Amino acid sequence: MRLSTQISLGFLFAICIDLLDSSVNYSLTLKVNQSTSFLNNSELVIRNSNSLNKGITDMQNALRGYLLKNDARFLSKYNACLKTIPFIISQQNQLLDVQSSQRRKLDSIQALHHLWLIDAGRIIAAKQKSVASTSFNANYQALFASYFKRSKGSSYNEQIDSIFRAFNQHEYEVRNLRRSALADSITQTKHFSILFSAVMILAGSGIAVYLVKRISRRIDSMVILAENISNGDFTQVKDDKKDELSSLSVSLNTMSAKLSRNIKDLQKKNDELNQFAYVVSHDLKAPVRGIYNVLQWIEEDLEGEMSPKMRGYLNIIPERMRRMENLIDGLLDYARVSSEKPPPEETDVKAVVEEIAEVIVPGEFKLELHNLPRLRTEKLLLQQVFSNLISNAVRYASPVNPRINISCIEHTLVYEFSVTDNGPGIEEQYHQIIFEIFQTLRERDDKESTGIGLAIVKKIVDDKHCSIKVASSKGAGASFIFTWPKN
Repeated sequence: MRLSTQISLGFLFAICIDLLDSSVNYSLTLKVNQSTSFLNNSELVIRNSNSLNKGITDMQNALRGYLLKNDARFLSKYNACLKTIPFIISQQNQLLDVQSSQRRKLDSIQALHHLWLIDAGRIIAAKQKSVASTSFNANYQALFASYFKRSKGSSYNEQIDSIFRAFNQHEYEVRNLRRSALADSITQTKHFSILFSAVMILAGSGIAVYLVKRISRRIDSMVILAENISNGDFTQVKDDKKDELSSLSVSLNTMSAKLSRNIKDLQKKNDELNQFAYVVSHDLKAPVRGIYNVLQWIEEDLEGEMSPKMRGYLNIIPERMRRMENLIDGLLDYARVSSEKPPPEETDVKAVVEEIAEVIVPGEFKLELHNLPRLRTEKLLLQQVFSNLISNAVRYASPVNPRINISCIEHTLVYEFSVTDNGPGIEEQYHQIIFEIFQTLRERDDKESTGIGLAIVKKIVDDKHCSIKVASSKGAGASFIFTWPKN
């Protein structure tokens, strides 16, 4: 499965959890809003119920006061309640469901109150007529006795009060249930929010850790492959995931395979070249030895017949033959530099230089050694570098008070060695040429030089991924400075 598909599925999973969380929270929020709305509505219902109950009671009290004291002020209060009670009932009807038991209770209260109003209206009318004419007094007294003495009014009051108590009790019970439901909804919302948040965090973290580990393992395997390639180990990485990183794996494997083939081809060609060098050197030395033998025969056969000039010419030939042999040997040494890979070992550089100097440096030379370290390296290669540089310094040092100075400066990753002589120096225009094979400054003195020694030194130093340079000017000696890895 492709990485982009896996990441998309991870995001899709997280989105599904978020949608589920939103859906549950929305459902619980609706319940909370419904419960809150009901409680607010119930508050108004209780308030209106109390107002209605108070209004009916006030009307009844006003009726009694008017009948007993014949005070018109009670009648005014009665008429005021007569206007407000219908409005309260109308509001209450709007707050209650049509099919609810509370609505039926309210209808019962309204019906009883309507019957009471009919009786109240008749007795008020009779009272007003009896005040105007005593002839109506008997009718009034009959109605009054029916209302008070027979407790018809008390019966209305008891029925209405009973219904109001049942109405309020039911409303309070339902309110308590809704209040508990509201608290439960809020608690559930909190719990579900925490739960889904935890699931989101765990799922997101799990997906992220899974993808990071998987990608990291893939990348680590490719990094290891790249490091192996850089170290010359052309291995392959196994990758059957067929995702975006697979193309990189294929490219690295292809590169490793190509480099392996190229290195093998190069090694084969190097071996062929070295073999060719040995064969050619052997074949070249044979004619040289033949020429030398012929020269000896000429000297023996024509010893008394050669003129001094001819003998001088013949004396030049052995020198040129020895130079030819030196060139052939130098070419072989140059070819061996890359093929020979000696193992690293603990090396005391000071001891190495002293051993070389004991063989190469004449006794009249002054040799100074400074801060030469101990390190673990290919001793044979370092010995070959110092041998060529010291030989070069001996060859070109000043004939008067010859002096060679060898020192070292330690850096973070490398040592910087310098081999300095007090010879005639080298002009700046030749500082790079002298490191090329077969290049030599013949004018420095009359001695012969193959021009291979410094080329060998540069090749060894380059193979160590280090550098070599010369610091010199004409007439001021020469200092060959090269770096060498600490490990």
